[in-house]
Amino acid sequence: MIDTTHPAGTVRDQVAATDWAALTDEIAAHGSAPTGRLLTSAQYRYFTHDLPAVVRELREALCPRLLPVARDWSAKLGTSAPWPDEPAEWIGMCHAAGQSKSAQILLRYGAGDWNALHRDVFGDMLFPLQVVIGLDVPGADCTGGEFLMTEQRPRAQSSGSAATVLQGHGLTFATRDRPVASKRGWSTAPMRHGVSTVRSGRRRTLGLVFHDAQ
Repeated sequence: MIDTTHPAGTVRDQVAATDWAALTDEIAAHGSAPTGRLLTSAQYRYFTHDLPAVVRELREALCPRLLPVARDWSAKLGTSAPWPDEPAEWIGMCHAAGQSKSAQILLRYGAGDWNALHRDVFGDMLFPLQVVIGLDVPGADCTGGEFLMTEQRPRAQSSGSAATVLQGHGLTFATRDRPVASKRGWSTAPMRHGVSTVRSGRRRTLGLVFHDAQ
């Protein structure tokens, strides 16, 4: 068994330690899925300044793992799958389409803060999956602040879920939509995400987005 509590090696080693087959199954079933630990405290202690190279390394390591899921979702929904194998080529396509701003974000919440359920809109060039990484210890640095997701299925009431993002661990989730099986084949399920009210302390997360913004 791989120890993901105290990871060693490079960022790519830490990404590879996640059970990607299990993650793929879980995100297909629920629209979100946790990874193993991706960052140590030594790697993210400087995130209050300009984002360090480790963020770029994480994106480059995660993107090839998520690309098969993105292409599978696109095939099921009959939509375009414009993503090339090389992440740098995809970012170049975003820039050519007028999306040249970095969408990586460091989110800070204090007591009483929350984030309304929403769907991210950055432009027409979209990667259907994102990853959020916890930077604080739930229950010690903060209470509350769970990651929320809702899903709307055709002719059905919305369903919801809540997840605690552990320090250094990631949660992969659908950017806007995901495919769900129906009697008529595959249907599009709109997904929304947000953050529940932080009851005490400070909650910080790193949001990794695999396309640039307008």
